[in-house]
Amino acid sequence: MEMLSSTAEDHLKVIWSALEWGGQPTTVKALAERFGTTPAAVSGTIKRLVGQGLLVHQPYGPILLTRTGERQAVMMVRRHRLIETFLVEHLGYSWDEVHDEAEDLEHAASDLMINRIDDLLGNPQVDPHGDPIPSRAGEVSYPDGARRISDAEAGEYLVKRISDEDAEQLGRFDSAGIRIGSTLLVTGGDGSAIRVIANGTELHLPKMAAAAIIVVRV
Repeated sequence: MEMLSSTAEDHLKVIWSALEWGGQPTTVKALAERFGTTPAAVSGTIKRLVGQGLLVHQPYGPILLTRTGERQAVMMVRRHRLIETFLVEHLGYSWDEVHDEAEDLEHAASDLMINRIDDLLGNPQVDPHGDPIPSRAGEVSYPDGARRISDAEAGEYLVKRISDEDAEQLGRFDSAGIRIGSTLLVTGGDGSAIRVIANGTELHLPKMAAAAIIVVRV
């Protein structure tokens, strides 16, 4: 397969990530907003990736990865999450500082460097945000019974993953004691917010914020 541009690699990764935790396929409009560009520019990239056999897309239809495209996307996700883990464990970054750094570094690192980082870290299973790190063979493992806390009924839950897309939100979660491994008690909610108790404090999490938190029932 011909070499891909960093723009193409980013598109594949985002298309794959949209589906990772049970989400819906992304759209041209959503990709344009994500990358700060125009729908026309995104459509051009999508057409090139379709021509390379990496995507399947009909006008106004879902954007789907082919088997080859999925493999490429998973390898980019592996790079991103290993780099994030390295930055936190060895360079003193906090979990809300690493996303943008990893976005830049993942395109420059060779496969050899990524595998050496993996070995240095002891082949970690998850990154600092709880996202599973794909193996060298492209295998990805998820916790049984994982769900978004925005979809959870009342009860006690263990936090397994928090999205790293919003650094400010990560900081707010951290200040509230919502971290990987934290226990949250869901007490109820309505159409706009979820009520949870974290570290003895009741919080009202907006639905959009709660959707960033993946939990399993205790």
